[in-house]
Amino acid sequence: MGYIEPAPIKDKENPLESMMSRFDAAARLLGISTEMYDILKVPARQVIVGLPVTMDDGSIRVFEGYRVIHSNILGPGKGGIRLDPGVNLDEVRALAAWMTWKCAVVDIPYGGAKGGIACNPRTMSAGEIERLIRQYTVAMLDVIGPDRDIPAPDMGTGPREMAWIVDEYSKSKGMTVNSVVTGKPLVLGGSLGRTEATGRGVTVAALAAMDKLRMNPYRTTAAIQGFGNVGSHAADLLHERGVTVVAVSDITGGYYNAAGIDITAAITYRNSIGNGTLEGFIGAEKITNEELLSLDVDVLVPAATEDVITEDNAGSIKARMIVEGANGPTSASADDIINSKGILVVPDILANAGGVTVSYFEWVQNRIGYKWTLDRINRRATRVMKDAFDRVFETSQKYEVPLRLAAYIVAIDKVASTYKYRGGY
Repeated sequence: MGYIEPAPIKDKENPLESMMSRFDAAARLLGISTEMYDILKVPARQVIVGLPVTMDDGSIRVFEGYRVIHSNILGPGKGGIRLDPGVNLDEVRALAAWMTWKCAVVDIPYGGAKGGIACNPRTMSAGEIERLIRQYTVAMLDVIGPDRDIPAPDMGTGPREMAWIVDEYSKSKGMTVNSVVTGKPLVLGGSLGRTEATGRGVTVAALAAMDKLRMNPYRTTAAIQGFGNVGSHAADLLHERGVTVVAVSDITGGYYNAAGIDITAAITYRNSIGNGTLEGFIGAEKITNEELLSLDVDVLVPAATEDVITEDNAGSIKARMIVEGANGPTSASADDIINSKGILVVPDILANAGGVTVSYFEWVQNRIGYKWTLDRINRRATRVMKDAFDRVFETSQKYEVPLRLAAYIVAIDKVASTYKYRGGY
């Protein structure tokens, strides 16, 4: 049976709808069947649980928790757990699918998964969050596991929450099972290099793209929107490789210096005087986040949040290249505008996959009971990212499509081919 044209997306400014529209376009180019389209679109498993938690005041609140395994064709599910008031099943389903393509494009043996709990961690005490996470773990004991589904930190969670999951899961097994999650504290089996892994991957992808465009890093300028974990490490590593970072930004606005920003000084300021922000940083001129996007630079790295580049501002972008450090920073409605301007886009499912790559390394180290050196981790992660970039670039040449569609083609083809070899039909 031939491929059925999917229904048009409802909201092109929704990053998750944008992702699905690109999936549909890649599926059409591959010519996959209706049956395979449905297999890849419908999650393998969806779990909703009620989580009664005793609050500090003695009352009991019931929170709703989710875990979706979009695909386990390539291997166990892999994806974070987020704590946010807006968490819902549709969002978790779409994010799980995103993880499937991200893992496939960098060729690591994971499927995609995601979890979430609808709550506001900013209004909860550490004790309340701990009881919630432990309840969630107990409720998911038949879902998660080192060979079934491996959670990780996401919005509102971090190494602390992962440690609680390890403890609760290990109690149920009667032994320590630190490979049940990644993103753990180092002393509990976490991996060296994990903190900076996503930013390092963005840097590797950017340098690989520069090489294709024959851009000399020492004569290249960059602007980086977002100065959190991903943006600051990307800025630092690009600067280290000779790129002149002329602008950075965070929630307080943008900071511009035509001669180049002292990234080490900016990071030090943020971590000390700025109390986590760049507010008051004197090494640059203050601009808006919107102005940063339209600066006349060679490389633009949106590493803050989703949907910062839309059809409303895509026309004003002057960069030769966009490297997406954040998930979904460019809406589907902006794709045609950016492509028509000849801007090379290294898409999110490729550019920011350094994080899940080193998470995979953490899992491998846990399974073999041996810690790798930071140098070995960085070398292997760099090789994975370079190989993935080359595969996507070759696919873009073969199909004569932008890198974004090529990345989805690589990912979908890998999952679909594996399904067929396993005897799916």
